[in-house]
Amino acid sequence: MRWDNLSGDGPAAALFGTDSVVSRTFDTPEFRGVTFHEVRARSILNRVPGASRMPFDWTVNPYRGCTHACVYCFARNTHRYLDLDTGSGFDSQIVVKTNAPELLRRELGSRQWHGEHVAMGTNVDCYQRAEGRYRLMPGILTALRDHANPFSILTKGTLILSDLQLLRSAAAVAEVGVSLSVGFLDEELWRTVEPGTPAPERRLDVVRTLSEHGIPCGVLMAPVVPFLGDAPAQLRTTVRAVAAAGATSVTPLTLHLRPGAREWYMSWLSAHHPQLVRHYEALYADGAYAPTWYQRRITRQVHELAAEYGIGPNSPGAHRRVVRPEPAPAAECEEPGATQLSLPL
Repeated sequence: MRWDNLSGDGPAAALFGTDSVVSRTFDTPEFRGVTFHEVRARSILNRVPGASRMPFDWTVNPYRGCTHACVYCFARNTHRYLDLDTGSGFDSQIVVKTNAPELLRRELGSRQWHGEHVAMGTNVDCYQRAEGRYRLMPGILTALRDHANPFSILTKGTLILSDLQLLRSAAAVAEVGVSLSVGFLDEELWRTVEPGTPAPERRLDVVRTLSEHGIPCGVLMAPVVPFLGDAPAQLRTTVRAVAAAGATSVTPLTLHLRPGAREWYMSWLSAHHPQLVRHYEALYADGAYAPTWYQRRITRQVHELAAEYGIGPNSPGAHRRVVRPEPAPAAECEEPGATQLSLPL
């Protein structure tokens, strides 16, 4: 399906769950080949089904689709419910909820809202490159700050630093948690598996800057990529760099491959590392997740390294509680059948 400058109440509007859709392209190098579908959403606070397993019940996602183009992204399958491709379409067809800040302010002011924790970055990255043009997050953060509402952010984006002062002012009146996602430091792996993201070292610079400005920041070490990023020396290099950046915590999550992501990732693997295909087929033979023994091995190794490098309860700044927004296990329910995919804890 194709949209070109659509507006009004046509089929695309119904598909996006909004009353209006305007599609735009921008002739700039960073957005070449990307189409932005600007919508006015009907709601922005999404309750997470099955949230008893999570440290939060509510999420805000101002974007759908992501130009970070991570080949393993667990959210790829959500594009299927928009009749969009879960491969290159997920990377290049970006839905922008242009009214997200005003809508959030209204919903936070509702008598039905009781100030619950709000997690951001649990579906797609709220600081992907589109945020540099649309700048939705300042209004979102301002609304949360003005209502003294606790929130957390998970991101790979260095654009979060443009909102540093807003984060500081919000942290003065509510509990604020920030985590950067850094699964590995290997440059070759980064360039091929996360081609649209800032370099891992730049993300660790964000951790360092936030920490220096009094905002404790954890690292979600995700994903740990089997056979490509899980060697003991690679894990040590990453954890050592995470510690040097001043992270308050490091949480390893092994790669998982849900429908949508699995097909895209295996296609990438066949092109770049064909010798590993049969190993992946064996490791993920029972489903989306690596075997429990593998996950436990990675977790144990990372936790031992974290203790060695001083990341944990006794590290500087760890006395301040940081709520990390882990990917949710069930549907955001922005449209029938949508699935909020998960990473295992």
